[in-house]
Amino acid sequence: MTEHDVEHHDHTHVSPSELAAPADHSHSVAPTAPHLHPHEGHTRGTTAVIAEALRARGAAEPAVDFEGVCAGYFGRDVLDEVTFEVDRGDFVGIIGPNGSGKSTLLKAIAGIHPIECGAAWVLGAEPSDVDKRRIGYVPQAESVNWSFPVTVSDVVLMGRYGRLGLFRRPSVSDRAIVDQALAEVGMSQWRDSQIGQLSGGQQQRTFVARALVQEPDLLLLDEPIAGVDAASQHAIFTLLEKRNRAGTTIIASTHDLSCVATWFGKVLCLNHHVIAFGPPDEVLTRDTLAATFGSHPLLIGGQEEPRP
Repeated sequence: MTEHDVEHHDHTHVSPSELAAPADHSHSVAPTAPHLHPHEGHTRGTTAVIAEALRARGAAEPAVDFEGVCAGYFGRDVLDEVTFEVDRGDFVGIIGPNGSGKSTLLKAIAGIHPIECGAAWVLGAEPSDVDKRRIGYVPQAESVNWSFPVTVSDVVLMGRYGRLGLFRRPSVSDRAIVDQALAEVGMSQWRDSQIGQLSGGQQQRTFVARALVQEPDLLLLDEPIAGVDAASQHAIFTLLEKRNRAGTTIIASTHDLSCVATWFGKVLCLNHHVIAFGPPDEVLTRDTLAATFGSHPLLIGGQEEPRP
């Protein structure tokens, strides 16, 4: 039984007195330079490699298992031999400065960005082979064309299309699932509004609802609370925790360390490679955060870290 199984969870993984940091570290420090290297010495593994390793140590099948994964753009590795494992039912937060590979990692898990080397296992298959109905993906708000003329309910209904199949119209049941998701995220009264007319928080809640109606086993969210107000942040994370308790594995990136310390069961610190991965009270230390974000002002236990 984990903390998230407790009915009256007080959401305190790390005491707020021990951790206080700028909400967005991306403006304080640049990420390390992307890694450049030839891949001739690396192997492109398969799920069979991971499956054999799991059998060898008698481990349960994880939701996500990356072993030495590299991925990038135009010959530049944004992910540099990334290795980590997410158990089914985990609630994981990814932190790191802008450009450190958080979005690329989520896309690689979702199977929408290829990996160059290493082995990747997602829900028992290679990422590109996973039934996409089993994965919900919420992109960064800035990557969405908000001028597209579509209503809130239409956007959420799109999340059902993978389960409808070709030429099948949404049923009464599908629309009821959409209505339930809109109610869960507090967007029922805006169901007929144009998506571009909403606030940032409302738009983000709409896209979370779209992912939820997929009824995924794995939910990936890229900066789900960026640019939203405190009320929307709390609403989004309360809903995510509810789904996590129901069994959905959730991985989300964020710059807000206070949210990481409060909501997530595990934290992955990323700056092109994995700096640390584990429970917040073990990972969110002075040394780990300095290695992840660099030397810049960071309040821990009421003391300010020196500037470089």
